[in-house]
Amino acid sequence: MIYNWQKPEWPKFTYSLDQVEDLFFEYMSHVGQLDGYLKGLDRNEQIETIIQIMVAEAIKSSEIEGEYLEREDVKSSVRNNLGLNIIKEVVSDQRATGMAALLTDVRETFSEQLTEEKLFDWHSSLMMGAKDVLVGSWRTHKEPMQVISGALGKQKVHFEAPPSSNIPNEMKKFFHWFNETSPSGNHPIKKPIVRSAIAHLYFESIHPFEDGNGRLGRCISEKALSQYINRPILMSLSRGIEADKKAYYHHLEKAQKSKNITEWIIYFTKTVLLAQEQTTQEVAFTLKKARFFDRFNDLLNERQLRAVQRMLEEGPKGFEGGMNARKYIGITKTSKATATRDLQDLVGKGIFIAIGGGRSTSYELALEVE
Repeated sequence: MIYNWQKPEWPKFTYSLDQVEDLFFEYMSHVGQLDGYLKGLDRNEQIETIIQIMVAEAIKSSEIEGEYLEREDVKSSVRNNLGLNIIKEVVSDQRATGMAALLTDVRETFSEQLTEEKLFDWHSSLMMGAKDVLVGSWRTHKEPMQVISGALGKQKVHFEAPPSSNIPNEMKKFFHWFNETSPSGNHPIKKPIVRSAIAHLYFESIHPFEDGNGRLGRCISEKALSQYINRPILMSLSRGIEADKKAYYHHLEKAQKSKNITEWIIYFTKTVLLAQEQTTQEVAFTLKKARFFDRFNDLLNERQLRAVQRMLEEGPKGFEGGMNARKYIGITKTSKATATRDLQDLVGKGIFIAIGGGRSTSYELALEVE
């Protein structure tokens, strides 16, 4: 099998953008829409939104690699790194602490050039607490660096990266390419998603570290996107990828065996748009919650407020099947008569919308308010 880095034209890629030109306009339109939603939130709500996105990226990027982090550990670590906790919260999982440190630095240094020193720092953060891994340095082992799946004896080699002895030179060329093709470089790639897609494929094909290449590659992709809008990109690329990991690995493997990467760019563009849409929905939901409480907060008694907040914790769709008297009683610890009265009051005030009737009546929040 001949891989991309073994071809004489490496690392020059060819591609056609005919099938994705319209999607680039859609991407930039959503960037503006997202900015508009953010401006509708107060500073605290904006910060909480950023935290939510960073937590999603940390968790989903780790899940892609088969590593699972606790949400509260990641959230506490992110808040610590952003300096939002007067007294730093204690986090026992070093993986969560390291991932939060990595993502915070990716955000804070998005405009800077990518360097060996920076990538080593990122790798050191990512590998915090890891054992038996060469940290903050290129891989040096003589054995082939292979991406393998399947049980022992029935393994399938999906990709073999350049030998370790080639890594310093390959990464020197990668840094030069990445910095030269930035918006402020001498040879800028005008389409943000195209550069982000190539950066990810290029880096993953070199596979310079013993571990952590996928997570760092996604950070590099987000850095590339951020440089075009001159602020940290507000989305979780990994959440979009994790929605269909098989497609991600399929297209990555295929692109690593060819100099023509049109299919990879099409896949990557659609994945970025998916991640962007996920974030847009999340921020829009946060804005709807803010408007909801601006309008109704003073009309809710303590029980009603507790029930509404609990519903909103479940996201835009609320409880599966909506709120009902049984759930309301469970949340508020009140009597059936009081629950019935509270629910009818919420409908009367336009806060709840009743669905169905009789004993099967359920309620949804009237979030679509202006």
